[in-house]
Amino acid sequence: MYGRQTECAIAAMSRLAEVYDGGKTQLSAADIARSRGLPGPFVAKILSALSKAGLVTCARGPGGGATLARHPSEIRLFDVFRLFEREDLRTQCPFGGGICGQGEPCPLHHKLLAMRSAMNTLLLDTTFDEFRIAQAARARESASGSRAVTPLWQRQSETLKRPAKKREPRKPTRQPRSTRRAK
Repeated sequence: MYGRQTECAIAAMSRLAEVYDGGKTQLSAADIARSRGLPGPFVAKILSALSKAGLVTCARGPGGGATLARHPSEIRLFDVFRLFEREDLRTQCPFGGGICGQGEPCPLHHKLLAMRSAMNTLLLDTTFDEFRIAQAARARESASGSRAVTPLWQRQSETLKRPAKKREPRKPTRQPRSTRRAK
């Protein structure tokens, strides 16, 4: 649905939304990268683009970092999406047969329109405040001793950080030449 830059930007913005406290807490690109399992230099590049667009405020140097430029409830997923994705104005049917909407529709026409509509609704109606609210709920559950549910993205990034298990050496499938029978 969208590219790697958009995915990284949404991940970085969601992390900044989770810690949003009016701009007091700043996270470095390395902090964001570590928490989301992303490459640090790539996150730094994305933060630069987000800063130029006015979505984050960045401070350089020791104690510096990035924070959201506005309250998370004022920033929609679409605001990030449009920075890195071109609007798809194609009218060609992806399955051939000419221009979508003209003539007989393809078998998937209505499903494709529904999917595009659902994606637009998600992007336009979802703000980064949802991440801030979810993080606050997890913190409350953790403080009260309730078993907090770890989000899927966090479980996946933790899995990536685990050291690889040592493998047993493979057993030879063939006998060494010296033990083979002569024909």
